[in-house]
Amino acid sequence: MNSMKYFFARGPEGRSSLASDGLPSTNRAQARSYLVAFACAMVAYAAAAAELRLGMVGLDTGHVIEFTKILHAKDAAPAFAGVRIVGAVQAASPDIESSQTKAPGYTERLQREFGVKIYATLDELLRDVDGLLIESVDARAHLAQAAASIRAGKPCYIEKPIAASLKEAIEIFALSKKHGVPVFSSSALRFGAATQAVRAGQIGAVRSAVTSSPSPLEPNHIDLFWYGIHGVESLFTVVGTGWESVRRTSAPGVLIVSEGVWAGGRTGVFREVARGPLAATYVGRAVGEKGEAAVAQFDGYAPLVAAIVEFFRTGKSPVPPRETLEIVAFMEADALSKARGGSPVTRDEVLQRAGWIGKWPGDF
Repeated sequence: MNSMKYFFARGPEGRSSLASDGLPSTNRAQARSYLVAFACAMVAYAAAAAELRLGMVGLDTGHVIEFTKILHAKDAAPAFAGVRIVGAVQAASPDIESSQTKAPGYTERLQREFGVKIYATLDELLRDVDGLLIESVDARAHLAQAAASIRAGKPCYIEKPIAASLKEAIEIFALSKKHGVPVFSSSALRFGAATQAVRAGQIGAVRSAVTSSPSPLEPNHIDLFWYGIHGVESLFTVVGTGWESVRRTSAPGVLIVSEGVWAGGRTGVFREVARGPLAATYVGRAVGEKGEAAVAQFDGYAPLVAAIVEFFRTGKSPVPPRETLEIVAFMEADALSKARGGSPVTRDEVLQRAGWIGKWPGDF
């Protein structure tokens, strides 16, 4: 294309006319056709550049269907134009019953309803996509899956929680930094409209908040890592980073209550909602310098999917690594407090237990 040196020049009457670099006037019509072809090629190039071919690994959660449905919808929002889930790997977990029972059905639906190609291995999938959504419900699989994606140079969104432990979460971010490949992890609850409004300053600096979500347990995961993270994510979205200690104030076997203390006298509490059917299973309230507001509601998956697409397009995570790491540290400290009969556990202690070296938060 460098040989096509055509340009628009001002004619004697001030109108734009086609000129050429060294071409005789008899070839102006041919030059015009070249220019039109060149413009069309540039439009096609821009469209191709806007396309995002994404893959998924871990087809054992309804998110794989919901996310794909949003992206592939005929009336999809303009922000989702050109974004497709093109391939996936099932990767069911052998010791989690829900993973074994749900993965086959979701795999079949991805193929039948959306034409997604199913790959035998993650390495094969990564060769054919621009980015990866790690959807495995088993957080123990996330480190290996993220490592494969990062080493392949492919950015990845990681289903909450980012990892099965603080140590593994730190390893993921360390790999991300080492290879210059971005990662992003979040619950959809973070992107609820009310929660985002408070984070943006609707009630001024937040002094305290209480958030609630279901928190069933799974024997292979630390207590809040399985489902309670939804409420914890909402809590950190509005209170922010800088927690210093947490203690489990509820007795074993009853609804989980975890009370945290933040720098500057801020407080945050996670409460497990009552088990059984409720009108609203995600609720919360924040108190700020300018008043109070409801937070922690679930507004569907579209806001999270929009954040995921923006992440893949820009390479910038909407959630700072420090915030994600503090969430994981908080949940791990809560479990340690439970094991110690409710004694407070500090952030510094769980960081040290995870092998953190240096001044927190370090440089990610």
